[in-house]
Amino acid sequence: MVIPPDLRYTNEHEWVRVDDGIGTVGITDYAQDQLGDVVYVDLPSPGKQLSQLAVFGEIESVKAVSELYAPVSGEVVESNGALADKPELINDSPYGEGWLMKLRLADEGEIEKLLTAEQYSDFIEREAE
Repeated sequence: MVIPPDLRYTNEHEWVRVDDGIGTVGITDYAQDQLGDVVYVDLPSPGKQLSQLAVFGEIESVKAVSELYAPVSGEVVESNGALADKPELINDSPYGEGWLMKLRLADEGEIEKLLTAEQYSDFIEREAE
């Protein structure tokens, strides 16, 4: 299972990559594996203000519908429009083409509250027990 070391993670299996104050958000490889084949994703529109760990959308797979949680607070600047036609990108490339949204961070300090790759790895090992 892939857990990129340069990202930060939530206990709800979202990740964020921050670059110049913009956070790219997606779900982890572990999460997409647990969900199974993703068939639909509901994402916020640009301009929407999100709070850290607030629900920002839903992801639907052949197995379940799950809520998505914002790893950080900020304003949505872009949602991944490609997922409307190809939601399977989330399964195929959860850390690449399957990203969900980008947001302008309200407080970069919130990143420190998230799990490191090592902490996330430990978390999913405990969860799997």
